Amino acid sequence: WYQRRVHGEKTLQPGCHCLCPCVTSLVGKVSLRVAELHVSVETKTKDNVFVTVVVTIQYKVLETEVYKAFYELSDPQSQLKSYVFNNVRAQIPKYELDNLFLAKDEIATTLKDEIEHEMNQFGYTIVQTLITDIAPDPTVKRAMNEINAAQRLRVAAGDKAEAEKITIVKAAEADAESKRLSGVGLAEQRKAIILGLHESIKMFTNHTNITQMEVMELLLMNQYFDTLKEMTANKKTTTIFIPNSTGSADVGQQVRDGFMQATAMVPSALAKKHA
Repeated sequence: WYQRRVHGEKTLQPGCHCLCPCVTSLVGKVSLRVAELHVSVETKTKDNVFVTVVVTIQYKVLETEVYKAFYELSDPQSQLKSYVFNNVRAQIPKYELDNLFLAKDEIATTLKDEIEHEMNQFGYTIVQTLITDIAPDPTVKRAMNEINAAQRLRVAAGDKAEAEKITIVKAAEADAESKRLSGVGLAEQRKAIILGLHESIKMFTNHTNITQMEVMELLLMNQYFDTLKEMTANKKTTTIFIPNSTGSADVGQQVRDGFMQATAMVPSALAKKHA
């Protein structure tokens, strides 16, 4: 560590020096190392919130101004604190609390320039000025955290609702597509059934003495019993009472009557709808 030794009005450079105690005396020593000073300033923001600002000042003596630093300023730390208090309390009220955290580098730069100008006349230079902490009142800090938490919860709720909306829309689209494909499959199934019935009737009438009406009754009976079989195989089917008799002719007649009744009901239903 290099030090300046001041002997009367003469400044000695760092190193080994011999002094005659009879005619000379050592007045004092000045360190050229960088010193650090922490200052806590309590002040008020533009929106009337009290905050504590912690400022760190790094400073040192200029090598060419050792004589001035020793004789013209007796307590550099007190002088620095005065400048910091004056400058910070002049700048902080210009900012609201939310903007203060963003402007701390700008405030630190302004503070360094002003302190540098003032301390140079005493032989000191400012190496760096830092605002290391801005601490609002604990009550204000809790309120800010609650506001931030509420905003984040609001955003999370919106994202969750949007995700649920997308899920519902996709499910509806999938259901619609499923029903469309089911309808296409059912149409193809019915088309195949009609073609099969046509071929069966044609084959029976060409190779046997059975009439087309008898063939239709036989096919209707097959469809009837297939329907009964499917209804009994389905677990979700409830109890259904169907008029039935042991004779195939009666069953066929019942099926035909059912078709005729359904056909007769269609015009009346359409007339009621339009009325």
